[in-house]
Amino acid sequence: MITNYLEKIPNIDPEAVIFKTADVIGDVTIGAESGIWFGAVVRGDVNSIKIGKRTNIQDNATIHVTTALYPTVIGDDVTVGHNAVIHGSIIAENVLIGMGAVVLDGCKIGKNSIIAANSVLLGGTEIPEGVLVAGNPAKIKREVSAEEIEGLKKSAQNYARYARNYLTSSKDSIYSATDMKWVIESLTFDKSGGVK
Repeated sequence: MITNYLEKIPNIDPEAVIFKTADVIGDVTIGAESGIWFGAVVRGDVNSIKIGKRTNIQDNATIHVTTALYPTVIGDDVTVGHNAVIHGSIIAENVLIGMGAVVLDGCKIGKNSIIAANSVLLGGTEIPEGVLVAGNPAKIKREVSAEEIEGLKKSAQNYARYARNYLTSSKDSIYSATDMKWVIESLTFDKSGGVK
């Protein structure tokens, strides 16, 4: 579902792929070639969410924000694994958030970093660029290798390709650019800020 929250309407690049079982709500911007996969929730109701280019928000992941304090910003070429939760945080480009990881309010993650599966970043945690973190609470384990950094890029590229494949092979499971334009244009408001 693509929908507004009060007067806030998603801004989705026509080259992005949104699966019909995903929810994109409110003040959300999604860049070209990004994919919001099956069952994912991107909810920009009480603050904004910005997702860069070629970023994939995988199945059942949740992206949310904190009222007035923490928007969520996710850079280009980021992979957010299945069932991960990102809440009111800033994620730089070329990062992997592993499956089931939780990133709480006010976290900042530097580029080329890996957050291991099921890790928990407590609120306000700052992760420098180019490191692997793991655990609950998450701790820096080591630097990321050049091969791993290249693997992060390939992961984002692969998911962008997978999403494009759905455009040609499973059209009923995604919103086309025409569908998205129609849905967003149909969200009109009355003077009280409600949807007509």
